[in-house]
Amino acid sequence: MKLIVQIPCFNEEASLARTLEDIPREIPGVDRVEILIIDDGSTDHTARQAALLGVDHIVSHKQNQGLARAFRTGLEASLQAGADLIVNTDADNQYAGSDIPRLIAPILQGQADMVIGDRQTQQLPHFSGLKKRLQRIGSAVVRQLSGVDVPDAVSGFRAFSREAAIQLNILSSFSYTIETLIQAGKRNLTVCSIPVATRPTERPSRLFRSVPQFIQNSVLTMVRTYAMYKPLRVFFYIGLVLIVVGSIPILRFLAFYLLGDGGGHIQSLLLGTMLVSMGAFTWLIGLVADLISFNRQLLEMTLERVRRLELERTATPPDREGRDLP
Repeated sequence: MKLIVQIPCFNEEASLARTLEDIPREIPGVDRVEILIIDDGSTDHTARQAALLGVDHIVSHKQNQGLARAFRTGLEASLQAGADLIVNTDADNQYAGSDIPRLIAPILQGQADMVIGDRQTQQLPHFSGLKKRLQRIGSAVVRQLSGVDVPDAVSGFRAFSREAAIQLNILSSFSYTIETLIQAGKRNLTVCSIPVATRPTERPSRLFRSVPQFIQNSVLTMVRTYAMYKPLRVFFYIGLVLIVVGSIPILRFLAFYLLGDGGGHIQSLLLGTMLVSMGAFTWLIGLVADLISFNRQLLEMTLERVRRLELERTATPPDREGRDLP
């Protein structure tokens, strides 16, 4: 049983040593613990520092591609390195490495495919009131969209079984946290959550520049991912809203028409007709998107089989001598 702890990094040369020191190298129920660094186009010496600290695997992006793509690269590299369990953690030493045994326990016991570390954000003194409210609202929305009951949907401290990692396909370029939960729910993977300890970070987040930007990107990720799996439902409600709104000016025109004053309110009829037509057209788009989603499912099944075949052929971990260090 091999566990690989993957750490996406972007200019983390200063904090990497503290993070690595905190990761246990011996865990009951695990034969081997290895560490994989994803250097996401760092401009400092993150990769070289990782090599000096004895990291087992290093993969690098030539340019910064964002957290979600770094996470995806890490999953692929971990699977190719023969991981039976994968833990993702942050390089800023926010999460306590001592919680890793507890994080992977439900997977080792066969009770879960994915485990999310709950930061218990409502109790964290270094979280502002606004940040706590946004986290609570965001997690509630993700629970409704995914059907997965986790209190901290955007926690980056999470564990995956090999089977779950093979089935996940990360498409977002912003963050993997929301997308993996929605995918897990739609693929009927078993997800659970455990409370974990966190530390205040010494630097601002590199994932987003402001709270409005984070909200915007998160909402877009939620809508895009959910629509990929439930397009008919999404377009049905959009079309329904357009039709209901369009019905209001039409009814207004009819009311005036019955009172003998319809000639001066033709604009209401035109506006309502346009909105109702847009709603009906949106429903047709939803039907087409629903048919396309079946084709997407077939493509995902094919991709999963190809991935399994590739992993069977590349079961040997990559040679560390082949790494390209800056």
